[in-house]
Amino acid sequence: QVQLVESGGGLVQAGGSLRLSCAASGSIFSINDMRWYHQVPGKQRELVATITSGGSTKYADSVKGRFTISRENAKNTVYLQMNSLKPEDTGRYYCNADLGPIRARYWGQGTQVTVSS
Repeated sequence: QVQLVESGGGLVQAGGSLRLSCAASGSIFSINDMRWYHQVPGKQRELVATITSGGSTKYADSVKGRFTISRENAKNTVYLQMNSLKPEDTGRYYCNADLGPIRARYWGQGTQVTVSS
């Protein structure tokens, strides 16, 4: 059984920072790409950032220069450093990861971020 568990969400004022974490546990052979998504009620999840097993990263235009994705392979953990937060960054943040040679995709349960103006 594989689990992804996010943490680090909370309430912050505009301009502030948060650091999200997502730890994978269970029967894990290898982890390929890891991602963070953002979702607000009534809308689809939007891809925020991706990091490959080799450390290459991609970002949505809306977060470039403000968010940084990183990973710690020894801990099967991916992070999202969120700086200069804006009210529109409010929502639930989910991580996912592609595991093993067949790249099975797993999701976490999400963590809520609220940015007040």
